[in-house]
Amino acid sequence: MSSNAYELVIFGGNAGGLSVAVSMQEAGLEQVRILEPSSAVAFPELVGEHQLDVGYGETVQSIALAAPSDTNSDGGSSGSDLIVTTQRHAYRTRAVVIAQRGDNPDWRPPIAASIGERILIDQIPTTAVDEDVLVIGHTDHAVEIASALATAGAGVVLAGGGMNPALMSPAGESWLRRLERERRATLLYRSIPDQVDEVDGYPMAFFSDRRTPDLQFDHVVFASERTILQPEEVGATQEALACGRVFFIGDVDLAAEGLAVAPGWDIARVVAQVFPQVELVEPPSAAERRRGFTGAIEELCAENYNATITHFEPTHSDLWVLRVRPDRGEISHLPGQYASLGLGYWEARIDDAEDPRLDEQWEKLVRRSYSISSRMFDEYGYLSGEEGVEELEFYIVLVPPTEDNVPGLTPRLALKRPGDRIYLGPKVAGRYTLGAVTDPLSTVLFFSTGTGEAPHNAMVVELLRKGHRGPILSAVSVREWADLGYLKQHRELEERYSNYHYLPMPTREADVPKRYIQSLITEGTLTTEYGITLDPESTNVYLCGNPSMIGLPEEVDGVEVFPETTGVVELLAAKGFLIDHRKQRGNLHFEEYW
Repeated sequence: MSSNAYELVIFGGNAGGLSVAVSMQEAGLEQVRILEPSSAVAFPELVGEHQLDVGYGETVQSIALAAPSDTNSDGGSSGSDLIVTTQRHAYRTRAVVIAQRGDNPDWRPPIAASIGERILIDQIPTTAVDEDVLVIGHTDHAVEIASALATAGAGVVLAGGGMNPALMSPAGESWLRRLERERRATLLYRSIPDQVDEVDGYPMAFFSDRRTPDLQFDHVVFASERTILQPEEVGATQEALACGRVFFIGDVDLAAEGLAVAPGWDIARVVAQVFPQVELVEPPSAAERRRGFTGAIEELCAENYNATITHFEPTHSDLWVLRVRPDRGEISHLPGQYASLGLGYWEARIDDAEDPRLDEQWEKLVRRSYSISSRMFDEYGYLSGEEGVEELEFYIVLVPPTEDNVPGLTPRLALKRPGDRIYLGPKVAGRYTLGAVTDPLSTVLFFSTGTGEAPHNAMVVELLRKGHRGPILSAVSVREWADLGYLKQHRELEERYSNYHYLPMPTREADVPKRYIQSLITEGTLTTEYGITLDPESTNVYLCGNPSMIGLPEEVDGVEVFPETTGVVELLAAKGFLIDHRKQRGNLHFEEYW
């Protein structure tokens, strides 16, 4: 090939153009030329770091198909090549990317502002050294302006206002991280002023959100939304466009029909289809890219999290006991009640599952309510009480993803450790309490599955602490012995209190007969082994866990119909027990923990 023959020619050394050049060279394309109409590309350091071939001061004047009679340097036909002509040279190439963007004359700032000498659109102030400049924008172009100002010696604040790094070009994204990492700019990912006005001759940015105070600057620069260059602006012929190898960087939805257009974050993948010999490096997922912006993550955490994890003890890899201390506020509660925990969708997961609609929910919290458990004993070995409690304890199991359900919270919670921040709901709530237990000589039975024993832990301690003398039994069905996070504490309670019994029921241990909670009733185990009589006049039963174990009936045509699998409710209803409802007090209390 001649000295002016390239595999790929890119017009525009902006973030998008640099991105496709770097990506294609890393994929194995050896002859890539950037044509930059000015004297510098957007991020000059990338030229040396990636040994990019740049022609400065060159503007594309025409793009046409090579004549069929033309031959390349090897003597073969080059009729399918494109000829790109600038005011200086002509380039033969396989494909062309138009990265250069144009001004949008209809664009207006998204907030109230009086454009003038100190409030600008897309302009670098004449004197930027030691000036404080606010850049407002959320695109590659905003990063380009912020970078130019930082290079010129300005103190730069970039207000992104919901900036999504996953929708930026790779070069723009990486340069934004570099500006942040090297402290060359202060980044406000979530904030944008509501108004910019001059106060005493200088622009003042007014922020209504509580994250950012009002700030005054020497200059404010709005980064406009750039437009795709039209084919006639680069002299592209219809034949050249029809070959499918002239690409434009921009918004697909705003492009003229028939143009090959892709956004900066996706352009390299589109262009690579022209070159089957190259293999693009698989880019990180959108979530992984967004997690790389520590400043954005810190802003989101500061805005949303209001509590700290003080204790995180794995029973095993998928089952944990954790304690959470709120920054402020009341955390008093009744044993058996629940509170909500939350983490941001921006947090990493322990598994490889992908959250549905992650990009839409990125800045939101995934929340779930959990029954409050109990540490059972304080640091001195006494029964724990609720007075003066500064933290809440939870008993949580990792929920694995399935084809029908991708859990959002526990796969993120699995990566947390003491000292990490978390969201704790402002209210503790729930009717699943000991309010019905008024006789200290009555029988109280707790039946649960898995982590459904969490509220029962708190209830058992409360009863014993207040001197309940009647029989108390807590039975929990689990798969294996290892799934019992509070076994040691319950055994200690049994030793101290003769009226308390703890009955763990593993179903997948070879040396233990497989039994379910229902069998305690059908086989008479409560009476034969523990001397407990199921008398509805003197017994309250608490059920928490798998709905199949509980077995609540549904009303069909005015008649209560129990599920096909017989649950505890049906068995006890036959003995005269009543389900506790808001309108009807009963002695069968339930919390479906599924």
